Amino acid sequence: TGAYAVYQDNESNTDTYGYLYNWYAVDLETGVCPEDWRVPTDDEIKQLEMYLGMSQSEADASEWRGTNEGSKLAGNAELWDSGDLVNDAEFGTSGFTALPGGYRYYDNGFYFGMGYSAFFWSSTEYDSNGAWYRLLNYNYSEITRNFSNSKKTGLSVRCIRDLDYLTISNFHEPKDEAHRDGNSR
Repeated sequence: TGAYAVYQDNESNTDTYGYLYNWYAVDLETGVCPEDWRVPTDDEIKQLEMYLGMSQSEADASEWRGTNEGSKLAGNAELWDSGDLVNDAEFGTSGFTALPGGYRYYDNGFYFGMGYSAFFWSSTEYDSNGAWYRLLNYNYSEITRNFSNSKKTGLSVRCIRDLDYLTISNFHEPKDEAHRDGNSR
């Protein structure tokens, strides 16, 4: 069943890092995201990674991949242990602001990784036992794509929403005729 926990069972950790959810909470029809928001699929996270500079073949791979996409996704340097992630010149440039909230091990409830790792579920199952996730670690500027061997593990989630681009484009109409038809002067 869907469940969540807070790191070290210390409610004060939620103010900074939020909750750690098992994948069953991600998969619930009611979900863990606000109305009109959802947990991204594995392919949607790959799209983000490619936008940040990863090739398609790197995005499709597992384990550590890319160059510095993990550094770009991370944020709030004072929360991360010092290492390659924070020391990369492009640390925190994407606006994603991944925080090192760690994870909760499903078998014994052990918490691990606060300060040096960020784990995020995707909404995509790997098989009946596992689902795809991402990992950022303080000592790597890359990002890991892997699958959990247990949907009971507690990881962070990031929610996305689909935007109505037609509505948005109305706010950005060109001001003069030359730009409206695609010509420039």
